[in-house]
Amino acid sequence: MRCLTLAEELRRQGHRCEFVCRDHAGHLGEFIASKDFTCHLLANTDEPVAKPAEANSKAYSDWLGVDWETDAEQTLAAIGALQVDWLVADHYALDSRWEKRLATVARRVMVIDDLADRVHECDLLLDQNLGTEASDYSHKVPTRCSKLIGPRFALLRPEFPVLRDSALKRRAKPSIKRILISLGGVDLDNVTAEVMRAFTHSSLPLDTELDIVLGAAAPYLEEVRALARELPFRATVSVSVSDMAERMCRADISVGAAGSTSWERCCLGLPAIMVVLAENQRAIGNALATSGSAILLDKDAIADQLGGILDELVGSDERLQSLADNARKICDGRGTSRLVSEMIRISKS
Repeated sequence: MRCLTLAEELRRQGHRCEFVCRDHAGHLGEFIASKDFTCHLLANTDEPVAKPAEANSKAYSDWLGVDWETDAEQTLAAIGALQVDWLVADHYALDSRWEKRLATVARRVMVIDDLADRVHECDLLLDQNLGTEASDYSHKVPTRCSKLIGPRFALLRPEFPVLRDSALKRRAKPSIKRILISLGGVDLDNVTAEVMRAFTHSSLPLDTELDIVLGAAAPYLEEVRALARELPFRATVSVSVSDMAERMCRADISVGAAGSTSWERCCLGLPAIMVVLAENQRAIGNALATSGSAILLDKDAIADQLGGILDELVGSDERLQSLADNARKICDGRGTSRLVSEMIRISKS
């Protein structure tokens, strides 16, 4: 989604963008095409991936579906005779080997990374995580590489900065009347239902509104819908929404994953109880908890701890206000325009 956000801003400024994705389960090829972008969909394979001795990115090396050489050749074939000014790579399993191969058809290479665990060959690197330092990429990128580090450069859709002022005004008088629950579009482990059950062990007023969001492909969607009808609160379940910024603006707190949506919540000053759903989210969660802009919760502690956390927040307007104030300082939502300005500057240099 962050690449799509970048592509839409580039197109708005008159540039042409195309995508190359692989036909993995749950791919966004159709969604990208629905936004009027060309998407080259590489064929998936059921063959086991050969992992060389220097396999990169640890647990992420098999996410590519093929070895990096095959992916590079297939990507080059998809690009064909296109004149590429910028090639943007966003994949945990790709490193300098793949980037050097693709640089043969691109004037500039940009990498989006979150891990700082491998070497890149690029002209521009974006790591939008809180707590990351430029020095984390020392000896991992060329000296010519421009590094954009931190949530100041987070790639948010334009509706988030547009709604920022009105959202922050709502936070001036904190209370809990509406809670947004969004734990990923698919939620394979049905964490959403566990969160909903934990709400019944809190002292939330019964007129509290629960705004529950899932994707159409979520395997437990019907179970969540049934549970919503049983809850004593005013619970609604929405599917594949396109108005997340508005929902965050209207919410008083959120229960969400400790992923890239964290920057959306911060932009709108939305206090958050963040659930770590995967290890690659832990660094973001720890950094935001340390900053005082969110409360961190492991998914195996939901049943025991979430009710008590909600009770604390209901009884403390000061805590809610502190979370909102600290969150809004993290990200103002204008990172996409800053990134595009830097791409243009590098192109002209």
